[in-house]
Amino acid sequence: MSEKRISRRGAFSLLGLAAVFGLAVPTSVLTTSDAEAQVQPTAPVPSAPAPSAPASSGTEQRQERRTGRTERRAERRTGRTERREARRKSDKLYTKAGDTKRK
Repeated sequence: MSEKRISRRGAFSLLGLAAVFGLAVPTSVLTTSDAEAQVQPTAPVPSAPAPSAPASSGTEQRQERRTGRTERRAERRTGRTERREARRKSDKLYTKAGDTKRK
């Protein structure tokens, strides 16, 4: 047997090939699955009542959510404004004319 020295370039190329094959094998193993297909739901029973309104599209649902959020924000703002005004009125009731409030 003859001894042959391997160069750094050769060692790195072997290391690179080993890394490539090491990464390629697990991905192929992960892509295979033993899972079975799911059964599709059956058609509705004819005696069941039909839906009264058609299902709304995603755009309509999103618009409804936005409208609801806007209304809730407006209610919160109105409530804050009313509470603020009530506090200001109650502060004026207890302040004497000519007195300045100190904080």
